[in-house]
Amino acid sequence: MSERPRTLGDLKASGWKSVSVKTEMRRNLLARLRRKEQIFPGILGYDETVVPQVVNAILSMHDMLFLGLRGQGKTRMLRMLVNLLDEALPIVAGSDINDDPYHPLSKYGRDHVANYGDECPIEWIGRDRRYHEKLATPDVTIADLIGEVDLIKHAEGRHLASEDVMHFGLIPRSHRGIFCMNELPDLSPKIQVGLFNVLEERDVQIRGFPIRLDLDLCMVFSANPEDYTNRGRIVTPLKDRIGSVVRTHYPISRALGIEITEANAWTQREDGIAVAVPHFMKEIVEEASRLARSSPHVNQASGVSVRMSIANYENMVSNAERRATLVGENEAVVRVGDLAFLTASSRGKMELTMSEEPGEEDKLVGRIVGEAVKTVFDQKFNPKQFRNVVEYFESGKTIEFGDRSTAAEVLQRVSPVRGFKQQIETIAAELEPAMAKGPLAVPLQASVAEFLLEGLHTHNRLNKTVTHGGSTYAQ
Repeated sequence: MSERPRTLGDLKASGWKSVSVKTEMRRNLLARLRRKEQIFPGILGYDETVVPQVVNAILSMHDMLFLGLRGQGKTRMLRMLVNLLDEALPIVAGSDINDDPYHPLSKYGRDHVANYGDECPIEWIGRDRRYHEKLATPDVTIADLIGEVDLIKHAEGRHLASEDVMHFGLIPRSHRGIFCMNELPDLSPKIQVGLFNVLEERDVQIRGFPIRLDLDLCMVFSANPEDYTNRGRIVTPLKDRIGSVVRTHYPISRALGIEITEANAWTQREDGIAVAVPHFMKEIVEEASRLARSSPHVNQASGVSVRMSIANYENMVSNAERRATLVGENEAVVRVGDLAFLTASSRGKMELTMSEEPGEEDKLVGRIVGEAVKTVFDQKFNPKQFRNVVEYFESGKTIEFGDRSTAAEVLQRVSPVRGFKQQIETIAAELEPAMAKGPLAVPLQASVAEFLLEGLHTHNRLNKTVTHGGSTYAQ
């Protein structure tokens, strides 16, 4: 920044040219496309669906509305748009609204350029100062967004008819940048109406004063679909003024959902026991979220956030870490028993339908997790493979797993079942060949044993009694 022009005269001599913010974003986007660079690094599953919509909108120099259910990465993508701005931008030094030195809008900027001429001081700002975001809440006022008469400035002697007495809101302060309004339907209708001129004519009026600010803005919004009845609506004329409405979506496959969860979940815990997660347990966690998104007991207009998978994954790992720490194990592999503790991380991640009774959320989570286990089990096994296991329980035997059972204790309790130990070892080697050898072999086999028994339970081959200390399988 220090090597850049510091006065208006130096800026002119450098050959720098002023362009609109949308032209700037379009130019930088085309350069990225030519270099085959990712537009939204870290955003998975949108390359063929959402990203082309966003690219087209930017190339068309449109304002954008990201429309989708919660937990679909809308805000994250909107914040990444700032990377399409130039690294640095010159403004009239001290300007509240990032005045263009060539075309200043505010009285402050106009006076500075008029008074100093080519000696007018120039300040360079980075991308971070060109992005402003506001979460729409019912108490947001038009003064927050557009501006207000500053009575303190008036008390200092400035006349009410002077533009000097104005205090600009977030939208004018976003001049030559990006302004983001999150959760647009939560904005009261009268405030949405106040955005009409900003979107169409790019001007603002403050307290009726004839102040025309020809703002240069890229306006972006996020919203849940209109039929989400717990929220407000986007007034139709405002939506009509938004150039492109980009629809987002949840992961289209379980494999993609697992990839997103692994990329965002906090599992690298250097201060604790390393916990390994077999792939079938990852599938169960993701399948639970997918089943919730199609459950008639869940309000699908609200959606089931990807954050549910992430939080459940982290809690599953944490319970395995807790168990291993308490029993003194050095290695841990997550087990089906750890899924019993997902209710805490699932609460609040989904909304029940109006017909559901209070307190049903935890029961629903348990049913969904059980169905997820059954779905994953069915894709890998046939219950008839484990007739020997069912026969053991038909003879009146039971097997109990406690929340603090070590991996060795789990295997010891299943060892009396004829041929089951050999089946567990074979299946563990097939499902997780890398884990099946070395120090994780025994914890992995314990995880497989619990998975198989739970799968038989979901097929009604076994009964299961759940207590706070663990669970008991019986006929």
